[in-house]
Amino acid sequence: MFRKMMRQKQQISDAECIEILKNEKRGVLSVLGDDGYPYGMPLNHFYCEEDGKLYFHSGGAGHKIDAIRREPKASFCVMDGGFRREGEWALNIKSVIVFGKISIVEDRETVYAICRRLSRKFTDDEAYIQREIEKSGPATLLFALTPETMTGKLVNEA
Repeated sequence: MFRKMMRQKQQISDAECIEILKNEKRGVLSVLGDDGYPYGMPLNHFYCEEDGKLYFHSGGAGHKIDAIRREPKASFCVMDGGFRREGEWALNIKSVIVFGKISIVEDRETVYAICRRLSRKFTDDEAYIQREIEKSGPATLLFALTPETMTGKLVNEA
């Protein structure tokens, strides 16, 4: 059902993919938008090692939410900051693409727990995180992308 990577020499391990998903703060979630057009949007995310899912938070309405409710299939792409080899101008970038299905997380305690963990990617100010959870938590929608396949590769942009 899912295609194999064509340039398998560039493929990185699942462990490297997971490290990128855990450490990078943002990626692009792509869903099937209005009138069959692809709709990709940059989002921050949290990769949960315990269940292997990617989590995203959102408001309760909008194009993204309508698309997810209509069709749960999605892809999520994350790139690292890259590196240059000594003496080369070209950037070497590791990227990961995850294909899977999205579901809405209904349990409020799970919503708050995941939002706390996601927030810690950006700040260690626990008082700030708690204030945000209290203020925005009740209106926050959390959705989970359950991976069906994941591939990663190292690409030299030269």
